Amino acid sequence: MINASTLTVSDKAKKITIAAMIIGVVTLVAGFVVAKDKIWPAFLVNLFYFTSLAVGGLFFTAIQFATKAGWSATIRRLSESLVSFLPVAFVGALAVAFFGAKSLFEWMDPAVVADDNLLRQKAAYLNHGSFTVRTVVFFILWGLFARLIVGNSLKQDAKADDSLTLKNVKLSVIFLIVFALSYSLFSVDFIMSLDPKWFSTIFGVYCFSGLFQSTLAFLIIMAVKLMRKGELKDFVTEDHLHDLGKFLFAFTIFYAYIAFSQFMLIWYANLPEETIFYTHRAHGGWLAVSYMILVFKFVVPFLLLLPREAKRNPDHLIRVSVLMLIMQWVDIYWLVYPNFNDGHVVFGIWDVGLFIGFMGAFVWCVMRFLSKNKVVPVNDPYMHEALHHHI
Repeated sequence: MINASTLTVSDKAKKITIAAMIIGVVTLVAGFVVAKDKIWPAFLVNLFYFTSLAVGGLFFTAIQFATKAGWSATIRRLSESLVSFLPVAFVGALAVAFFGAKSLFEWMDPAVVADDNLLRQKAAYLNHGSFTVRTVVFFILWGLFARLIVGNSLKQDAKADDSLTLKNVKLSVIFLIVFALSYSLFSVDFIMSLDPKWFSTIFGVYCFSGLFQSTLAFLIIMAVKLMRKGELKDFVTEDHLHDLGKFLFAFTIFYAYIAFSQFMLIWYANLPEETIFYTHRAHGGWLAVSYMILVFKFVVPFLLLLPREAKRNPDHLIRVSVLMLIMQWVDIYWLVYPNFNDGHVVFGIWDVGLFIGFMGAFVWCVMRFLSKNKVVPVNDPYMHEALHHHI
C-alpha cells in the first residue's frame, strides 16, 4: 500500500486566492459600469486561457490512460486536479454566450449580417442560438468525461480495482476523439469568429498546441513546488521532470511548426480574405507583439530546453515554464485584441484585474481538489513502474 496524503493548504494560501477572486469580481463589476466595451475582450482572453488549462489537464490525463503510460502515474493526479476548474469555466462561457456575445462578435448583429453577403452565408453556423447550444454541448461533454475518467481514478484510491484503469483506457480513447472535434470548434467559436470573414483550416490545431504547451508548463511548476513542499517526496524525481521537460520541448517545436505552417500557407496564397489576419497584426504595436511571440514562445524556450541538463534542473524548468505561461497569455491576447484595436496595443487594469481573479479561482479549485484527494493515485496498477522510473 502506497503511503500518500492529501495536500495541506495553508491559511495564507487560502486568503491569497480568495483575495485574488475578490479583485477579479470587483474588476468585472467596475468594468460593466465604466468600460463595458473593454471588459468583455479582457474577460474572453482570460476565460479562454484558463479553460484551455482545465481541458488540457483532462487531455494529458487521457493521453496517459490511452497509452497505458507507467512513468506518469505519480504525476497524473496533478493533471486531474486542473479539470476541477471546468464548472467555473462553464459559468464564464455562459456569461459570454448570454451577456457578452453581442459586444464581442459582429455576426451577432442582424443589421451587420443583413448588409454582408459573406456573413449571410455563414449565418446558419454563426448565430446566437447555435453558438449557445454548442457552448453548452462542449462543456457537458468535457464535464461528463471528466466525471467518468477522473472519477474512476479517485475510486481506485479506495479500492485496488484494476478494472477501473481498463475502463479509463476505453473512455480516454473516445475522449481524445471528442476533444479533437470539440476544442477545435470551441476555438473557432470563441476566438476565430471574432473576425468572421477570416478563416484558417488549422486554427484549432494552433490553439491546441498552445493549450498543451501551457498545460505542461503548469504541471512542471506544480510538480516542483509540491516536491519541495514534501508532498511528492519519493514519488516524483528528476527523471519525471526530465520527461515533462522533453514533452514541453517537443511541443514548443510543434507549436512553431503549426504557427509557421499557418503563416506560410496564407502568405504564399496571398488571398485578401486570409491575409487580413496577419495584416491586422503587422501594423503599429501589434508587429512588436508578433515578433515577441516568435522570440519568447519559440526561440528562447527552444534554446533553454535544448540541453539534457536543462530538463533535469528544477529551477531552470520553473523559469522556462513561467515564461511559457506568460507567452501563452500574450498569444491569446494577440489573437483577440487586434479585432478591437487595429494597430494599437491596449493593455490596462481590466486585463490585469481579471487575470488575477481567474488565476485565484483556478488555483483555489486545484488546491481544493488536492486537499480532498490524495496527491498521487495510490492504487494505480502502474504505480510500481512510476516509482522505479529511470532515464
